[in-house]
Parts: sequence; C-alpha cells; structure tokens
Amino acid sequence: QVQLVESGGGLVQAGGSLRLSCAASGSIGAINAMGWYRQAPGKQRELVTTISNGGNTNYADSVKGRFTISRDNAKNTVYLQMNSLKPEDTAVYYCNANLRRSGTYRWRDYWGQGTQVTVSS
Repeated sequence: QVQLVESGGGLVQAGGSLRLSCAASGSIGAINAMGWYRQAPGKQRELVTTISNGGNTNYADSVKGRFTISRDNAKNTVYLQMNSLKPEDTAVYYCNANLRRSGTYRWRDYWGQGTQVTVSS
C-alpha cells in the first residue's frame, strides 16, 4: 500500500501565506515527479505546480512568483509554500506523486485525499 497524506490547509486572509506538506509512505520503490493540483467548486482539477526528482519545477501562470514547490527526497515529502494568497486561490489542493512500488516496474500516479485552502477577501 502507498499513501499520500497532506497537511497544512486552512483559512487565511488575502495577502497571507500557507504551507502545505505531503508525505508519501508505504512500499515505495522510487518516486519520479511530485506535484500539486487544485479544484475549486464547479471547476475542473487544474495543475498548480510540479517538481521532478532532480528539482526541476513547473508552475501554472496564475501562481508564478507567489508559490514555491520543494521536496525532501529522503523523507518522500513535497511542500508548497503559498504567499500573497488571493481569494481565487480558494480550492481543495491535492498532492500527486508518480511512483513505483517496491518490487514492481510499473509507474503510476497516486493522489492524496486533498486539503482545503480558503482565502477570504
């Protein structure tokens, strides 16, 4: 079994900051890219940011310059530092990891359960 557990969501005023964490645990052989997605009410899930196992990052235009993704490979953990938050950042944020389970050769995507981020105006 593999689990991704997120933490750090909550309610914050516009202009404030939050830090999300996501730890992968279980029978993990190797992790490739990790990332964060979000889904606002009535909208499709969208990419926020990704980071490769080598540290290369990719951001949605809407969060560039405000959000920073990082990861600790030794802890199988990815972080999302969110600054200058806006009401339109309000969504459920999901952690994603492309990984291979121990003893297998198949790579697949795993998802966390989601954490709510609410930004008030």
